[in-house]
Amino acid sequence: MMRIVLAQAGGRSGSRDGFSAAVTDYLERCSGFARCTAEVFRSEAALLERAAKQKVRVVLVLLDSRGRQMTSEAFAAWLSTQRDEGAQEILFAIGPADGWTDAARKQAGMLLSLGPMTMAHGLARLVMAEQIYRAVTILMGHPYHCGH
Repeated sequence: MMRIVLAQAGGRSGSRDGFSAAVTDYLERCSGFARCTAEVFRSEAALLERAAKQKVRVVLVLLDSRGRQMTSEAFAAWLSTQRDEGAQEILFAIGPADGWTDAARKQAGMLLSLGPMTMAHGLARLVMAEQIYRAVTILMGHPYHCGH
C-alpha cells in the first residue's frame, strides 16, 4: 500500500495551531487507500535528507506558490497515476517561512500550488489534508466529492 506523508519543514509539531485534530482526522479517513501520516521537520535540510534516505520510491511534492494548480479531480487523477506507476511514498511538504530554496525545488518531483494567496502553514496543512482525503474519495467513488 502506498504511503502519503504530509510534512512541514521548519516549525513546531502543530499541536498549538488549532488545525492538528482536523488534519489527523482527514489523514486517518484515507486509510483504505493509503497509509497517511503527518511529520514535522526542523528544517528544509532535515526534510530533504529524510526523503533521500528512504529505501522506497518517494515522490517529493513541494507546496509552492509558483507550482502547478489543479482541480480536485485532476489532483485525484495525478495521485492515481503515481500509485499505478509504483510510487511507494508521496511526500507532500509545506516549506519553511522563507519558502523553498532553489536547490529544494530542483529535487522535487512536482511543485504544487494551493492558489496564489499566501496562507498560514497550519491552514495549508489542513487544506492539503482535506484535498488528499477528497482525492481518495473521488478515486473510491465515495459521495463526499460532488464535483462543484
